[in-house]
Amino acid sequence: MKYYYLILLFFFIACNENNDDCCPVIEIGQRDDLIIENDVFKISYNELKEQPNWIEYTVRDFVKVADRGNMDFYLVKNIKTSDDNDYYNNKWDKGHMAPAGSFTDSWSNLAKTFSFVNCALQVDNLNRGEWRELEEEVRSIARTNGPVKVRIELKFSNYSQVLETGATVPDGFYKFLTFSDNSKQCFYFENDNTNMNWTEYEINCN
Repeated sequence: MKYYYLILLFFFIACNENNDDCCPVIEIGQRDDLIIENDVFKISYNELKEQPNWIEYTVRDFVKVADRGNMDFYLVKNIKTSDDNDYYNNKWDKGHMAPAGSFTDSWSNLAKTFSFVNCALQVDNLNRGEWRELEEEVRSIARTNGPVKVRIELKFSNYSQVLETGATVPDGFYKFLTFSDNSKQCFYFENDNTNMNWTEYEINCN
């Protein structure tokens, strides 16, 4: 045991006397359940898939003071996420999980929704169609009946597509809504082109 500690001591002394090149940076393994929380959302992030596992947020009635304008998604230091390369020249949109339109109550909150940790590979037709329409419906309910709690769970399987750029494409998205009277409504959207009304994606919450 003493011999082992002497070797370690010699190693660190040698590193200090020379330069940083002799001491390689040891990277922590990628995390599959990294919890990220701020004033807008709480997210479990999977760095292996470069996608969220789930996200929770609350939609409230608010006065709009900010506009997305030319905002675009940005990377977060020390978190391995998807990036622009994963969405380049393909059918995948940068799908907001916590929607930008629900957090225009401040510039700070709006900016938080453009973090890549809040972004999923989502078929463009779904993102701009029924998914967006349900987001608008939730905002309408919040204005009329009070806050709506939202939980989104991304579905992955052994057959989930992995892009050449490294990110894993979700098979689909569960969206669970809890209203101010504690009633619930649940939906499941396959990550595919859509041709139905958003109401037709409702599932049993049990």
